[in-house]
Amino acid sequence: MQEATQPLAGVLVAELAWYLPIAFAGQELVRLGARVVRIEPPDGDPLRRTAPAWDRALARGKESVVCDLRADPSLALAICSRADVVLEGLRPGVADRLGIGADDLPLSVVHCSITGFGHDGRHAQRVGHDLNYLGWAGVLEDTPTWPPVQIADLGAGALGAVTEVLAALVRRGRTGEGARLAVSMTHRSHALVAYRLEGDPGDRLLTGGLACYRVYPTADGRRLTVAALEPRFFATVCAVLGRPELAERQYGGDQEALARELAAAFATRSLADWLERFDGEEACVGPVSTRAEAAAEFALPPVAGEEVPLGAHTAAWAAEVS
Repeated sequence: MQEATQPLAGVLVAELAWYLPIAFAGQELVRLGARVVRIEPPDGDPLRRTAPAWDRALARGKESVVCDLRADPSLALAICSRADVVLEGLRPGVADRLGIGADDLPLSVVHCSITGFGHDGRHAQRVGHDLNYLGWAGVLEDTPTWPPVQIADLGAGALGAVTEVLAALVRRGRTGEGARLAVSMTHRSHALVAYRLEGDPGDRLLTGGLACYRVYPTADGRRLTVAALEPRFFATVCAVLGRPELAERQYGGDQEALARELAAAFATRSLADWLERFDGEEACVGPVSTRAEAAAEFALPPVAGEEVPLGAHTAAWAAEVS
């Protein structure tokens, strides 16, 4: 990215490294131009061991400082006190007990804690991971299985935190005051479905209830996404399939029978063939791409920087804050 598109240039972020949500939020702030210092325990962020490839991707462009928070949190406290933003993902109360909580920092700091269930209430100390948060939040009601991406960790937690942090920085620019933010991955996951509490347009509208909104196998074992909810789009799908008469059954009673007819038609050609036939058509049809295929076409510009060794910047920061 060019300097003109780096709105957080000059902003210092201290990231108390602890698994995926904090790492992802920090990486988004790096992408926006912030300087992010990753404060890690002596054996490193657990992500380094449990998911090394994820860790390498999310650590690019960051600095690494090792600090044993239990033995001597003074270096971490000094860095956090200098920071504009602190990202913290410890269980509620832990940072306070270690002496590096929000109340231990200058009031000008934007302190953001990402938690499973928030700081208050009967679930505050409950342990959990992404699937648990989504279950508690009601997100899995329609499809009680595991999603292929961590919606609670990344969407509700990390990006929710980034949103709150950016808003707090705007406010600080006007008032000089920092903020004390608490982002609950469960509460924010529920917010993703809360608009549906009073009902949906149809039963299981987006989770298999309609034949016109499904994934279909192709002749070569690949898959197509069909999201032709509007009648004009579905009519185009049926026309390209050579089955225009199916269009009138879009919202009919026997959706499974319609889905079988569509599946039989899609199974006659390869994914590449169907993509060529649908190219230029307004039909809401696309591929189930591999991650590599998607990266080749849709990846955001990579964050600059090489792999960061554990503690590579510890000495420099210790000298700077001494």
